Amino acid sequence: MAEKKTWHEDDNFWEIWGPVLFSEERIASASKQVDKVIRLLDIAPESEILDLGCGVGRHSLELARRGFHVTGVDRTTTYLEQAGKQADTEKLKVEFVREDMRSFRRQEAFDVVINMFTTFGYFEDEEEDARVISNIYASLKPGGALIIDTHGKETMAKVFQERIWDERDGVIVLQHQKVLDNWSWLQSHWTLIKGSERIDSEISLRLYSGTEIVKLLKDCGFSRVYIYGNLDGDPYDHKAQRMIVVGHK
Repeated sequence: MAEKKTWHEDDNFWEIWGPVLFSEERIASASKQVDKVIRLLDIAPESEILDLGCGVGRHSLELARRGFHVTGVDRTTTYLEQAGKQADTEKLKVEFVREDMRSFRRQEAFDVVINMFTTFGYFEDEEEDARVISNIYASLKPGGALIIDTHGKETMAKVFQERIWDERDGVIVLQHQKVLDNWSWLQSHWTLIKGSERIDSEISLRLYSGTEIVKLLKDCGFSRVYIYGNLDGDPYDHKAQRMIVVGHK
């Protein structure tokens, strides 16, 4: 009997939820986010940048528009095909690679690695998170930098709602969330309703505190690690909106 895939390894999940996760509004927001990432990391022109967990390529494409040399890595074929078609349409040079972040490693190839939109912490085994960070560290050139954009325990606790309801363009999305294992794990049941169609999915995510993720990066070799409360570089304090982790090799 074939082993059951986890939610993040299931292509059907990403294809079904793609229009919700990557709405036109969210794709359009990539431009301002890239502005802020460039400023926060002080990225030099024509840098080699890895977009790890690139999805449909919204950040990869925006970075390429600005003259950076970009590699986008994701495991979902349809997302990479969509990103590649857009790159061809705009005549942008972007390398898109289908590979799992637990295995992708390109020794000292990149000046910057970005991991955006809560694309870290999918794995039940914490050692697999450490493997991802170790791969990133190895893939960075000396002096290179990593940025992770996610929610921490602190920011999630502030905004947590057990039930969330949203309707857009005739599509209803329901989320039922619960926190497990002493605030280390977030489990969500997502329901999509469109007309008479109903689709249910389960997703889960590891939550790190600021202190825990700093330790993880340093244990994997990063010499300096900073955490900000947003992409503007504001402090990670009681006003923080996100957990923005910046590690320097």
